[in-house]
Amino acid sequence: MKRTIIKIDEKLCNGCGICVKGCHEGALQLLNGKAVLVSELYCDGLGACLEDCPVGAIAVEEREAEAYNERAVMERLVPKGEVVVKAHLRHLQEHGEQKLFCQETSPHPVKRSSRVITSTTVTPIPTPTGFTELSQFPIQLHLLNPYAPFLQEADLLLAADCTAFASGEFHSRFLKGRKLAIACPKLDRNMQHYINKLVVLIEEARIQSLTVLIMEVPCCNGLMRIVEAARIRQKDLPVRKIVLSVKGIVISEEWL
Repeated sequence: MKRTIIKIDEKLCNGCGICVKGCHEGALQLLNGKAVLVSELYCDGLGACLEDCPVGAIAVEEREAEAYNERAVMERLVPKGEVVVKAHLRHLQEHGEQKLFCQETSPHPVKRSSRVITSTTVTPIPTPTGFTELSQFPIQLHLLNPYAPFLQEADLLLAADCTAFASGEFHSRFLKGRKLAIACPKLDRNMQHYINKLVVLIEEARIQSLTVLIMEVPCCNGLMRIVEAARIRQKDLPVRKIVLSVKGIVISEEWL
């Protein structure tokens, strides 16, 4: 198939490895001192790595290439995926979600493609009309003013964009009692700006706790890297990481 995919100019590449660390799908590696694309399956072609390269050695082109396979990326980056699945099923049983447990263990699994995940068996969680726990605006991390009164000494929820659409419990379970910042580490640009913004929020707004809500897809790990970079000088800040499945179910929850 013909699609967009990255290309690397070997002559320009200086082997710094910054792009390797910034690729959320693990599509890039250093080989003989140069960055290389290890497999077309792992590259989504969006070019989020372009701005990471300090010498402009990475570009995007349209050519014949294998289709991006996010499932393959997840299986490669999470070798202990079976452990995660077992923990997820145990969570469903412990919380009396028998219907969802049966769906997850059905011999006819949800159909998955490289870019679309669909199911006709998922029952959405009903949300009362007009129900919201949102208490401020704006909510996009780029637009937040760290000196805004509503952010001072607040408990902050930093949520990946997709989480609010995946979980019917977003407002009642995750947002209630917190202020909100949303971001997408894959599509948004200038990750250093996000890091700088979080540093100011932590130090100047004196936020009391940070809850990071992400999806199970690999690109969401970029949001955690932003948090880790911003938290270097304030390691005592309570940070909770919550990971949702593509069906909006909590897979894991831990304090870091």
